[in-house]
Amino acid sequence: MIKVNEYFDRQVCSIAFANAQGNATVGVMEAGEYEFGTSCVECMTVVSGALDVLLPNAIEWKTCKQGETFIVPANVRFKVIAREQTAYLCCYR
Repeated sequence: MIKVNEYFDRQVCSIAFANAQGNATVGVMEAGEYEFGTSCVECMTVVSGALDVLLPNAIEWKTCKQGETFIVPANVRFKVIAREQTAYLCCYR
């Protein structure tokens, strides 16, 4: 079943789905700074735009551009900055 998710006053919207590869979301972020929490491992791929990412225990932000993926461990919080509208695919493991 497809499910629509909205966060941060609709500044981040995603559509959740499941298929043979597992659970995932495809979403878009408006320009802004956001903090998310995880309950499982998340593999996030930037589809369009770019995200600056601050992962747990990191001291420096990393920029992930279109086509690049970053992995976030389970049960942590992480921050992202979208400097423009940015689309992503997030696969859950």
